[in-house]
Amino acid sequence: MKLRTILALIAVSLGTQASAQVRDDVILDMNQAFKQGNRGRLAQLLPQAKGHALEPWAAYWELRARLDSASPAEIQDFMQRYAGSYQEDRLRNDWLLMLGARRDWTTFVAEYPKFRMNDDPQVRCYALLTQSIREGAAAPAGLADEVRRLWFAQRDADDGCTLAARGLIGEGAGRRLSPNDAWRRARLAVEANRPRAAAGAIELVAPDSVGLLAELNASPAKFLTSRVTAMTKVRKEMISLALIKLAATDAEGAASQLENKWGPQLSPEERNWVWGVIGKQAAGRLGNDALESYAKVTRDADLSDEMLAWKVRAALRASRGVQWKAVLSAIDGMSDEGRKDPAWVYWKARALLGTGATESHRAEAQKLLESIASPRGFYEQLAMEELGQKVTMPPRPAPLTPEEKEAARLNPSLNRGLYAIAIGLRSEGVREWNYATNLHKAGGLVDRDLLAAAQFACEREVWDRCINTSERTKTEFDYEQRFPMPFREAVVRRAREISLDPAYVYGLIRQESRFIMDARSSVGASGLMQVMPATARWTAKKIGLANFTLEQLNDRETNIAIGTGYLKLVLDDFDGSMPLAAAAYNAGPGRPRNWRNGPVIEAAAWAENVPFNETRDYVKKVLSNTTAYAAILTGQPQSLKARLGTVGPRDNSRPEPNRDIP
Repeated sequence: MKLRTILALIAVSLGTQASAQVRDDVILDMNQAFKQGNRGRLAQLLPQAKGHALEPWAAYWELRARLDSASPAEIQDFMQRYAGSYQEDRLRNDWLLMLGARRDWTTFVAEYPKFRMNDDPQVRCYALLTQSIREGAAAPAGLADEVRRLWFAQRDADDGCTLAARGLIGEGAGRRLSPNDAWRRARLAVEANRPRAAAGAIELVAPDSVGLLAELNASPAKFLTSRVTAMTKVRKEMISLALIKLAATDAEGAASQLENKWGPQLSPEERNWVWGVIGKQAAGRLGNDALESYAKVTRDADLSDEMLAWKVRAALRASRGVQWKAVLSAIDGMSDEGRKDPAWVYWKARALLGTGATESHRAEAQKLLESIASPRGFYEQLAMEELGQKVTMPPRPAPLTPEEKEAARLNPSLNRGLYAIAIGLRSEGVREWNYATNLHKAGGLVDRDLLAAAQFACEREVWDRCINTSERTKTEFDYEQRFPMPFREAVVRRAREISLDPAYVYGLIRQESRFIMDARSSVGASGLMQVMPATARWTAKKIGLANFTLEQLNDRETNIAIGTGYLKLVLDDFDGSMPLAAAAYNAGPGRPRNWRNGPVIEAAAWAENVPFNETRDYVKKVLSNTTAYAAILTGQPQSLKARLGTVGPRDNSRPEPNRDIP
């Protein structure tokens, strides 16, 4: 569908003037002025945006730029004028943050119940703090648990959750967080190399020791050699932090310090945490010694979910075979939330079956697998196969009714989202679209509404919103919406010309770009198949594409030719292994060449052990996508396990890999 046609249809749906009357340039100029903080330019342009489909965005940018000086009357006028819109709720989010920072709790308490998204952790922490202040000892126990969870999840030391933790921490009546929670938060922050967050946590319980943090961050090894006159609780915790910091760059040195000097002087929890960090570091570099460090942990529940995840991974790739008992103990040590991840549901079931399963273990494993079995994702598909089922296309839902389609077509937020995307404001458009489709979390939208919204995006060829929205349904499952095949003739023809599985190509494109033609990554990858410039030049020469220029990557056919050509080259280089080739496409071929060294293991376990979070997720999604697309393209039941196979060291009898592949 042509861009002008899309914009005209949206403008009509919104009942606004077409962009010929109110130019899109005005909106784009205001967006730039907002990013630059140019209040004068925003005020000058705002009258010209009146009547445009994106007028609410224009008004939001103008008021947000001067929110710190706006009067309450101006803010309330905006809320009323754009009531029910994303922009109203977005401004309320901004205002609530400002009210919290100003400690204006009276206004905050009055406005917070009107905040529909309720997705800002800092705002939520402010709200929990005000509830704690109002209710005192009568506040529910779950309040402190939520503050703890939000505080621990912070990347840095934001005001809201730090303030809420400060209000709840201590030893007296009504205090719901303990000093140990602050030290645990500090450990997490040091491990993640976030000194500001660590300092904020230490300041709550040992303000006099904040200065020591800078010292141990500068040189943890030197800090650990300093003279200690008394091993107080605070000093023990600081020693633990120094060992955690040291483990990031010298895990062997940290282990030596722990075994030969500091271990006996630390508490069991402190020792366990440091051993957990050392084990995680070893597992992350695929070292064979990871389980040795984890074996020195006396209680898995003392570790973070991330440490335990790496214990599972180390146990799956152990050189002497999968250590199912270690898998089971690590997953059982995770938090309730951590154990719900489909990865750990699946591997716990496998562990129960792999440890000389009793009848009760088999029954529990069956129940776990049934709880996640579905064609919707990697571990869900693997669970189906463990239960003896192949991946097939689920029955399509009943066709959308004219009324359901019309409701989506007339939804203002959906239309504004598509309009913003169409004129190049993708970030704003995606946020507004997600706002409209996320309201189902509060009971506002049901599966049928989401299917209608997804279809609306599909018809406008905004494939990423089509996929994203359809993926949110819980009971109604439209496979062809979730796995669309734009440009089918070009993709299938090109794949078959070079003996590639078209399903594999589609599985990769869906993960790379969501079929956004002009997608460009932060590192410069372009187009449908997100090809890097150096990779494009190299591949063009290899496949005989004469007179290639980088500008041609914006051409759909050329992008597909280059991307599939490169994928075929790395697939052949890895002897047809789809998991290894997917990892190579994402992280370069050198890394998976190293990652494959070790025992021969099933590729699901290998994929789970990929050290890079992004690549680990990428490989799993590409392969599950591929299985889904194969079911659509062939109409036959499919096996994810068959595509995965096993992964191990390269067969030395085969030719050396093509080392010049970028």
